Amino acid sequence: MNQPLPSPTRAGHQELVIDNAPPRRSKVTGGLAALACAACCALPVLIAAGVLTGAGAAILEKTLLAGAAVLASLALGMWWLHRRRSARRAAAAGAGCGCGGSGCGG
Repeated sequence: MNQPLPSPTRAGHQELVIDNAPPRRSKVTGGLAALACAACCALPVLIAAGVLTGAGAAILEKTLLAGAAVLASLALGMWWLHRRRSARRAAAAGAGCGCGGSGCGG
């Protein structure tokens, strides 16, 4: 007795999953950028406490702002690269299953 073929389902295929969450290295770099910003905001307190002079604070302020900008750019770049690689990996995994653009079975 012949059995009808089951309709195609997605049970045997992996879903294309793109990891959009930032990787740990990006989170750490972003945290360091936030820490540099917080240190820059603490400069007036350090000047008032007599720990820094005005000239030292001016130099430190420029350095902290530049460092925070570089770290924030690196964090965003690493996140973008992670998302790009994840999307490429998911697309490559989907291409190997034999599904066309119109779905399985067709």
